Amino acid sequence: MSLTDAELISAVRLGSEGAFEEMFRAYYARLSHYAQSMLKDQDEAEEAVQTMFLNIWEKRDTFEVSISLKSYLYRAVHNFCLNRIKHLQVREAHREYTVYAHAESADSLNEILNGHELELQIERAVGKLPGQCRLIFRMSRFEELKYQEIAEKLGLSVKTVENQIGKALKILRAELAEYLPALIWLFYSWEDGASLFYQTVVHGRFFTLL
Repeated sequence: MSLTDAELISAVRLGSEGAFEEMFRAYYARLSHYAQSMLKDQDEAEEAVQTMFLNIWEKRDTFEVSISLKSYLYRAVHNFCLNRIKHLQVREAHREYTVYAHAESADSLNEILNGHELELQIERAVGKLPGQCRLIFRMSRFEELKYQEIAEKLGLSVKTVENQIGKALKILRAELAEYLPALIWLFYSWEDGASLFYQTVVHGRFFTLL
């Protein structure tokens, strides 16, 4: 028998993997379709929904819903997609500027290719960060959230967020040592001093739609 929204929320808050999986299966396809209507990319859409569910599970002790569960989940996905769109627009604008600025340079093609290689190296390096450290780093760098906002979303202290960012930067400096001259923006352009996640995981279990 399916649980009501209130029962489902309560069970998830108490750590019920079964309730979480029921919620995941009930809303995943619809939320992915909605996210795709905003992002125009299936992989991006699925990542957005998976990240949203991961955040719910990781913060299940404080999982509270004051509106309908459906509205809550759609709003969460909507906000994530807006942040993602903003990031993609900034990245595309930077890329277009780079192409334009070096259009007359004999080395422009090599520079563009090197930029693509650098982007791949950054993704690999970020992927090597410990779980919570990686999540906090992405929220700060790619979602452009302030330390206080990250702390509130994850239920952590601002000091813990600061420590995790410091840890991330230390690891990334080591991993990307040969690229440091081109990475001033990565290490020093933080406001306040300032997933990738592809499957929803609970204690090592992967929930996928059959």
